[in-house]
Amino acid sequence: MADPPGCCRPCATCLLCLYSCQWITAKEKRKGLRTTKCDCSWFLFLFCVFLFTLVWLYFAIIILNDFHNFNEFIFKQRKLWLDWSLVLLIATAVLITYSAVLLVLALCLQLCGQPLKLHWLHKTLLILTALVVAAAFTGLGIKWAEEWRSARISLQATGPFLHVGIVGGMTLLAWPLATFIYRTRSTGLKVFLLLVYCAVMIALYLAPLGIASPCIMEENQLPPKPALVGHRGAPMLAPENTLMSLHKAVDCDVQVFETDVMVSADGVPFLMHDEELTRTTNVQAVFPERAALNSTTFNWTDLQQLDAGSWFLERRPFPTVQSLSAGDRYQVTKQRIPSLEQALEAAKQSNISIMFDLRPENHSDYQSFVNATLEVILQSGIPLQQVLWLPDGFREQVKQQAPGIQQVYGRKRLQNEKEPLLHVNLPYQDMSSEEIRQYRQDNISVNLYVVNQPWLFSVLWCSGVSSVTTNACQVLKEMKHPIWLLPSSTYLMIWIVVDCASFLAILWAFLLLK
Repeated sequence: MADPPGCCRPCATCLLCLYSCQWITAKEKRKGLRTTKCDCSWFLFLFCVFLFTLVWLYFAIIILNDFHNFNEFIFKQRKLWLDWSLVLLIATAVLITYSAVLLVLALCLQLCGQPLKLHWLHKTLLILTALVVAAAFTGLGIKWAEEWRSARISLQATGPFLHVGIVGGMTLLAWPLATFIYRTRSTGLKVFLLLVYCAVMIALYLAPLGIASPCIMEENQLPPKPALVGHRGAPMLAPENTLMSLHKAVDCDVQVFETDVMVSADGVPFLMHDEELTRTTNVQAVFPERAALNSTTFNWTDLQQLDAGSWFLERRPFPTVQSLSAGDRYQVTKQRIPSLEQALEAAKQSNISIMFDLRPENHSDYQSFVNATLEVILQSGIPLQQVLWLPDGFREQVKQQAPGIQQVYGRKRLQNEKEPLLHVNLPYQDMSSEEIRQYRQDNISVNLYVVNQPWLFSVLWCSGVSSVTTNACQVLKEMKHPIWLLPSSTYLMIWIVVDCASFLAILWAFLLLK
């Protein structure tokens, strides 16, 4: 049997060499080397592994929004700072590239009429690829379960485009499928493959019936752009929880500076997120014997000796650090741990609000922390409506002593709420688009955190959220419009055109190859 038209013998031989790791010539193929049922099973396994890694790639891109939290978690556990998102993306790219290359080789061999003899080494590597991806999904489900909810939210941003892409990919499969069906002699296998393919395509053609996105709306229905809340300031542009970070956040047009407050051993409230000082200061160099102690065990004089900026240049927690100007780099090295009094003064001068947590909540002296914090706020002269109070502990006491402070709750409203909630602060995974719309209708301000990626900001914008807490204020500031906005009539037209074009292409493939 001669090689099929359009597939030269050297090309077919090279494809066989790469796929089978053997130099099998077309002449040897004619001696009886054929694709067996086992070979077909391995091709099916290859296809499934490719889809598996493709789904993981999608998840990897989605979880980049929250990956800084993972980097911080690893540092707390191992005292090792590394941008693990690069490791994740590189490993994922290697796995999906390998499986994609093998899949393309197999499809080319099928079109050339050559046998699919996958080498044992490729089989072993494919099994390892499947195990690695399965382990990644398992670890995600156990240690980072909220990311499954992030994936569901992402479908609101990507659903319409994934539908078009998958329909296109499945349409292209019509060519190798038709080639295989016309060449195989097994009637049962032909019928089975055709039924499966038709069922999948029908499901894809009807998939938009189940796709819901808040960004499928008319232009005049788009809610106002959410306000920006700087997460510990502008941590991509300056060391977190420093005065430089606050000023950079002001330059990004944020309306609220979100931070974390602790109280020193001598009663001075200061800005710090971690219970230990090791990640964001040089405490290991200045006080090596006390480095592992809680931040609240240090007095204010000791805290003022620490460098709270140089770590930012050394560890580069975000890629944006590399683009800092020489002046900014110099300013970074001069940063110290700011007191709450200094932060309030800067917020007052910049006319922005300040929202904070008071840590650690389980401390035995927490009430004295609340008292010290309230005292500083009342003495600072900042308008109390610019202070947003997050801590739940001793909230009633705060209401009595400083009724002008805005109370922000880290929970949803209850059915039998004694007094109406005016502000809620929740993870973005905890509220659906429908809940956001309902809260908006009831004049409840909803702030969701932490939102860094434009796709996520777009979904929440279309949903009508009041504000978002972000690390990437410099990116979201520049967004004048959601990434995409489609009227329902336009989306319906796209759906019909894509489905019709796909159906005609599949019909043409089967008629042409016959």
